Amino acid sequence: MGLRERKKEKTRLAILDAALDLFLEQGYETTTVEQIAGSVEVSARTFFRYFTSKEHVVLWFHDNSEELLTEALEECPDDEPPYTALLRALRTMMQVFREATPEENERFLKMQQLLESNPALAGRSVARGVETERRLAVEIARRQGLDAETDQLPHLVVAYAMATIRVGFECPRPKVTNTQEMLGRVEACLALSERSFLPGWDLAG
Repeated sequence: MGLRERKKEKTRLAILDAALDLFLEQGYETTTVEQIAGSVEVSARTFFRYFTSKEHVVLWFHDNSEELLTEALEECPDDEPPYTALLRALRTMMQVFREATPEENERFLKMQQLLESNPALAGRSVARGVETERRLAVEIARRQGLDAETDQLPHLVVAYAMATIRVGFECPRPKVTNTQEMLGRVEACLALSERSFLPGWDLAG
């Protein structure tokens, strides 16, 4: 990043951190954009240069994860079996998370805490995840020469992979509060998923 880009990213993260702290301290619904902006000494107009709304702040992690995952999938060879390619992309994304700074880990855990304490936000997070799955299905379909609008296979491939991630994050209880332990649990679930399918199940025709 150049100096200007680093400055913008610093402002974005400052707004994000302030918003998470306020959401957890006084509640998501009662926190205003003006309060978030004021806590980092910027204007509401500046806030909207980085986030379209309070909800966008909460879903920022989805945006970031989708970008990482999409880029990783696009780098996989087109002739690689689709489920294998998708799991490879997921592992690449997990590695980025594994190399996160302590500040990034704390940010992620705060987001998890916020979603767990607010069912409405959790529902919006799930809906945002569905959007990601649809876009991934389009890429999987392209790899196999299929039409994501009419063929079920690409959607099934993506659904299995993303369900694996969800199980890795959420099960078994009790929940973990350490991101490295959480990522290890996700990796274990990915390995379990790989051994659960016969080779070739994900190929068209």
